[in-house]
Amino acid sequence: MKIIIIGAGKVGYNLAESLEKEGNDVTIIDKNPAALKRAEENLDVMCIRGNGISTSTLLEAGVRGTDLLIAVTNSDEVNIVCCLTAKKLKAAHTIARIRDTEYARELSLLKEELGLEMVINPEMAAADEIAQRVNFSSAVNVENFSKGMVKMVEFKITRDMPIVGQALENILSKFKFRILVGIVVRGEEVIVPNGKFVIEENDRIHVIGKYSSIYNFSKMAGVLPQKLKNIMILGGGRIAYYLASMLLDMGVNVKIIEIDKERCVALSELLPRALIINADGTDEELLLSENIKDMDGFIAVTGMDEENLLSSLVAKQNGVKKVITKISRTNYSHIVNSLGLDNVIIPKIIVANQILKYVRGNNIESLYRIVDGKVEILEFIANHENKILNIPLKQIKFKEDVIIATIVRKKKIIIPHGEDSIQEGDRVIVISKDKNINKLEDLISSSNGGKHNELWDGIKKLGEIINM
Repeated sequence: MKIIIIGAGKVGYNLAESLEKEGNDVTIIDKNPAALKRAEENLDVMCIRGNGISTSTLLEAGVRGTDLLIAVTNSDEVNIVCCLTAKKLKAAHTIARIRDTEYARELSLLKEELGLEMVINPEMAAADEIAQRVNFSSAVNVENFSKGMVKMVEFKITRDMPIVGQALENILSKFKFRILVGIVVRGEEVIVPNGKFVIEENDRIHVIGKYSSIYNFSKMAGVLPQKLKNIMILGGGRIAYYLASMLLDMGVNVKIIEIDKERCVALSELLPRALIINADGTDEELLLSENIKDMDGFIAVTGMDEENLLSSLVAKQNGVKKVITKISRTNYSHIVNSLGLDNVIIPKIIVANQILKYVRGNNIESLYRIVDGKVEILEFIANHENKILNIPLKQIKFKEDVIIATIVRKKKIIIPHGEDSIQEGDRVIVISKDKNINKLEDLISSSNGGKHNELWDGIKKLGEIINM
């Protein structure tokens, strides 16, 4: 696919990196020579210095033969005009980043009137993800599939949990949990576990199933979700605004600390039910005076990674139950893990996932990448054209490290065994390690052979049919 990206900032660079790795022909347009130089030196993309609004610049980039143009500059208005111009010049599809809170209320109308295929709002997407983690407080990460019927929840294993040292088949058979442990991250290693796999301290396990089953599993594992009633947010930017609005609607008490006085005045008008404090939230004495020890949750979403990390550590040391940290630089992830900060939000990765789903095509209902992009969780709807319908899964030779995690059939959720099959209309959730899966047929190994690989031997014991 030929793709033009306008804007070589954090989001644009990350998008170009992800799309180029998938074999797309990517061109970046930006006025900033330093940003272009970074992309040119590190990525296999074409770089053009110029204004994305300019017709001549777009024509030089080959807009008339472009499958997709993505405008992600710092200006919503520039992004809109870039997309309108590209449409006039016969670009097939356009996507605009629109972040302003005023525009956010009219995104669906803007999308329709401007002929945009997709509108992305990184701050709103980040706020939504944070709100989900607050709602399931014991989880490091929560993703939704099949319109919320199925969840994938990430837990970090600590030494005091009763499941440490136990094999998965023993845990799931003893307690009859109708879930699947699809991925385990152990240090730098990403593992697709079988039934014999033994859980160890510091493992990060990704559990998939319906909400009630995961809730019961978390209770047994010693990570019972707790209701968070009082949350402090550091930073008063767009993420804080969207997030506070969501949390207030959930009945949560919200306190926002913002250093800019004018922004505090604006927030107090926009969020009359929240408590707005004009102060420096990186000052430990200030946080203590604002009763951080009594907070159930602390969420750091300023524009400075260093401030977010420092204040999150202060919150952690003062016993706050749930600490969530926003960072912009992906190369900080190892530092964050070493500091014991488990809940991290990276908005540009959330945006990249949204756009990758669009680029992969209409076959994919949902796409999430985890573990620095090493693992993908995808959702498909099976149709009559799929070649693997009505065949027992054990008879299909799947690619290595690819598993069918869940099948949703009407109102029934199935953690599949080898005897189960995919039927037309099923929602199929797939876990794939280091693969590029665009459709259900991509799951099948190209090598000959009739039997499914050894993964199923372990998976057979990990789940059973779940009735809603």
